[in-house]
Amino acid sequence: MDGAGLARRIMGETAARASILARRTGFAPCLATVLVGEDPASVTYVRMKQSRSAKAGILSRHVALPARTSTAELVETLGALSADPEVHGILLQHPVGPHIDERAAFEAIAPEKDVDGVTVSSFGAMSFGLPGFVSCTPGGIMRLLEEYEVGLAGKRAVVVGRSAILGKPVGMLLLAKDATVTYCHSRTEDLAAVVAEADVVVAAVGRARLIRGQDIKPGAVVIDAGYNAGNVGDVDFETARGRARLITPVPGGVGPMTIAVLLAQTVDAAARQLGV
Repeated sequence: MDGAGLARRIMGETAARASILARRTGFAPCLATVLVGEDPASVTYVRMKQSRSAKAGILSRHVALPARTSTAELVETLGALSADPEVHGILLQHPVGPHIDERAAFEAIAPEKDVDGVTVSSFGAMSFGLPGFVSCTPGGIMRLLEEYEVGLAGKRAVVVGRSAILGKPVGMLLLAKDATVTYCHSRTEDLAAVVAEADVVVAAVGRARLIRGQDIKPGAVVIDAGYNAGNVGDVDFETARGRARLITPVPGGVGPMTIAVLLAQTVDAAARQLGV
């Protein structure tokens, strides 16, 4: 499954919408990124988002905070950005450090600017099919499944991982498409046996090559949302590709879709806030 190609198409559509919005309102969409500390991977990821934003006609405002930043200071920063009418979307790059209450920080983001879909409000709206923003990686996964015309109604979907911004929300989105969803995690007994029954597998646990080719049901669709050192996913790609009907590579699968959805939702947020 070519996530990079689909992401490029979405980016082109997003750039066109951003241009129309700027002409009609006099304001370009603006995404604020907040980074705590100088983790190399996070720094690189934020720069990538800024670069993609520029190509899509989206303004960037970057707030770099020292690693010693407290929860209260981070919450204050996010609250100020939420109140700023020139900022339409907010991204808090995570992880933020063990000394910070990440959930408290996420909840400081105004729901209408939560373009990364990390707040309780966004999760609730997504779960009930109400207007709001989906978590970006799950949203990207669903766009990929739609693009490749993967029928989900009545199918057995197994999600390996239960994080608040990936595993849990992608399960809810699959459920909304009438899939029968099973969540697996670190305490799941006989994981391989559960995965072997799946028509659709979403690997999102952050353990390199956890899912082996022999675990995959022949003809299943495999979405590898993991990313580990050495550009390795949670699925053993080489052994799994021989059994899967469709499979996402790492890199080039889910990753580009995450950024594409983030920027598309930033334009959506700007349009709503500008009344267009």
